[in-house]
Amino acid sequence: MGVGNANTDNFHRVDASWRKPRGIDSRVRRRFKGQYLMPSIGYGTKAADRHRCKDQKNFKRFVVNNVAELEVLMMNNRVFCAEIAAAVSAKKRKEIVERAAQLDVHVTNKNARVRSQDKE
Repeated sequence: MGVGNANTDNFHRVDASWRKPRGIDSRVRRRFKGQYLMPSIGYGTKAADRHRCKDQKNFKRFVVNNVAELEVLMMNNRVFCAEIAAAVSAKKRKEIVERAAQLDVHVTNKNARVRSQDKE
């Protein structure tokens, strides 16, 4: 890892191949209008909103991979909302959404990867 590039692999908003411009004539380093922008702390999210749900700010996100992990939110369903992990199949997603409705847990991405009924 080079100087000034220690954390680019941790964030999607900074390309992995990004390097801080150091040229003496670099228009990007001098922040000329029309050039691409350099990463800076000003683009960060407010600390209070960092792990909050996008649609309902009063909930904190909790990533769920299966129904057993959803049971943890039973007592904390007013503080945390469930977010189904990306690797979960459509069949398991359906089970998680049904159980979340029973536990009164808000699911942020309950409509993702929903299969419609096959025509008979």
